[in-house]
Amino acid sequence: MSITSTAPALTLPAAYGSCPYDPPPAYLEAAAERPLTRTVLPDGSPCWLITGYQEVRAVLADARFSADARTPGFPFLSPGQRQLATARPSFIRMDDPEHARLRRMVTKDFLVKRVEALRPGIQRIVDDAIDRMVAKGAPADLVGDFALPVPSLVICLMLGVPYEDHDLFQSLSRTLLDNDTTHDQATHAHHELMSYLARLAAQKQRQPGDDILSRLVARDDLTPQETASLGFLLLVTGHESTANMSALCVLALLRDPRQATLLRESPELIPAAVEELLRHLTIIHLGLARVAKEPVEIAGTSVAAGDGVICMLSTANRDEELFAPDGYAHGRTDAPAHPSQLDLTRDARRHLAFGFGVHQCLGQPLARAELQIVLETLLRRLPELRLAVPEDELEFSTKSIVYGVRSLPVAW
Repeated sequence: MSITSTAPALTLPAAYGSCPYDPPPAYLEAAAERPLTRTVLPDGSPCWLITGYQEVRAVLADARFSADARTPGFPFLSPGQRQLATARPSFIRMDDPEHARLRRMVTKDFLVKRVEALRPGIQRIVDDAIDRMVAKGAPADLVGDFALPVPSLVICLMLGVPYEDHDLFQSLSRTLLDNDTTHDQATHAHHELMSYLARLAAQKQRQPGDDILSRLVARDDLTPQETASLGFLLLVTGHESTANMSALCVLALLRDPRQATLLRESPELIPAAVEELLRHLTIIHLGLARVAKEPVEIAGTSVAAGDGVICMLSTANRDEELFAPDGYAHGRTDAPAHPSQLDLTRDARRHLAFGFGVHQCLGQPLARAELQIVLETLLRRLPELRLAVPEDELEFSTKSIVYGVRSLPVAW
């Protein structure tokens, strides 16, 4: 790798600042200066931090940048991340044509039409979770009592995973997504979860059901290892990201009652509001990693073959050129707020919270549906929902690949 730059190197991952709802200040400062910044990974390896919207989008759409974590020069922020990405990788850590072959196996289960048919079932799951939380009484932990069970139940039903095993897969998922997880811890957690899914897949062969795992094991073009790997990816990503996003969305509205009132009075705004919340919160704070397979020029900077790059979705989603139109700069009162602020009236449809290009998040139609139903139902059924502790007592998962709040005590 031959990264050259006269700019001082930024060590990754950067520390969070005083506001837990913003990306680390060092990333925002880097984005304000240039779209590419020379960085240093924890193991001392050089890397590029890509912070501009257009540049992030270009890299993620460019086949000259590999998503295959086994490619020399691929950047990792921890030994645990390396283990998770390289030990029997899922298709998100592969390039085409292998990526496309495996992704096609499950694409139809997450098409918008299929997800729309799931909405009544998701609504029942959300209502049941609220019923249990209310029956238990306040204060409740919105994360453990609501935000985590809802997407876990949904993905379990879709995959054919028994929900009674949720403690096992949720614990193993947290270990795998924690950036402080060691190589040995990641190896153990990965083995345990893959073994669990392999046993479940074998059971599905004997007793198939109407679920994704049953359909996968019935195929003759998938190995048992590939079936378990697909189940692994869908199970982990299918509950952790949506659970964290749900809790953060609710917290954002609790912090700004004016915008919560807007949605309560005009629920038809919720789909667009979800896009703004996705943009503003962007829970993949550690970025998406790629490595250049050949020399590439980005914004006038030469990126050599073998150079690792990390695309910062969080800074890209705060790009003023995209999310603060000219009206803001000229002081128009009807213009959207600055991109650093949450504005549920903003047109945020061009955000990159789900990534971009061929590796764009497969489950985004499901995530959107779940978030829309969660917000509409909570705002309608619990209009007095409020924090049950001072905001400065909340703890955030700053070490996780998927950002979130650890617990969210609420009352109503």
